[in-house]
Amino acid sequence: MIVLTQGSTLAITPRTTAIVPVHYAGVPCEMDTIMTIADQHHLKVVEDAAQGVMSTYKGRSLGSIGDLGAYSFHETKNVISGEGGALLVNNEDMTQRAEIVREKGTDRSRFFRGEVDKYTWQEPGSSFLPGELTAAFLWAQLEEAETITARRMVCWDLYHELLAPLEKMGVLRRPLIPEHCQHNAHMYYILLSPEVNRQKLLDNLKQHQIFPVFHYVPLHSSPAGQHYGRTHGTLKVTVGHAERLLRLPLWIGLNANQQESIVDAIVRAIPASRSSS
Repeated sequence: MIVLTQGSTLAITPRTTAIVPVHYAGVPCEMDTIMTIADQHHLKVVEDAAQGVMSTYKGRSLGSIGDLGAYSFHETKNVISGEGGALLVNNEDMTQRAEIVREKGTDRSRFFRGEVDKYTWQEPGSSFLPGELTAAFLWAQLEEAETITARRMVCWDLYHELLAPLEKMGVLRRPLIPEHCQHNAHMYYILLSPEVNRQKLLDNLKQHQIFPVFHYVPLHSSPAGQHYGRTHGTLKVTVGHAERLLRLPLWIGLNANQQESIVDAIVRAIPASRSSS
């Protein structure tokens, strides 16, 4: 699920300005390679660390490695404020513009620091700051971030243990976490083998009141992606993964008995979910 850096250089054109690695499921992309490619081609790196709060790459927090990093605190994430997120500005050349965009297009931040005698409109911006109540809710979540992550890791590790026999049977592939990466247990996904029909498996699990989801529709095949985007090659790996990916239920209140029931239901549903059945 990590960006295929071998193909990154092939997709670079004279119009390319940035590389956007997506740390899917909170598992870090291979950032050393990506940063080297970006440096060679004079490109910026914008980390999509929406799912990466509390994850690290070689000891560095996701979102803090590229020029910019983006976190999400949406209600579906590990640490939440309902809506909203954070922009990490790691390139000093971008700090002033980030402040202007945040401050409704004005240099109000410089005014508060005493750098200008008045603040004025500089360029397009908007009102991106959270309200005080939202910020207070988020602060309480951040104070518990280590506890939240630890509880999710217990669930993640149990799934990983319970699903090992199915991986040995060749019916699915479990997530692969590089040794130099620390993930945050944002989700537990499996990649089904081609002979397992995902929709049949979903239908079978729903009969047992188990509701896994598959995400996501590849951006290049979405209506907006087809209208605005450009691809290099067929992206057959992306398409193949999207057709086989399944995300299992995971939240901090999930207990071992529930997880064992979920995996047991998957085991029993696999034979009836094969494409030939």
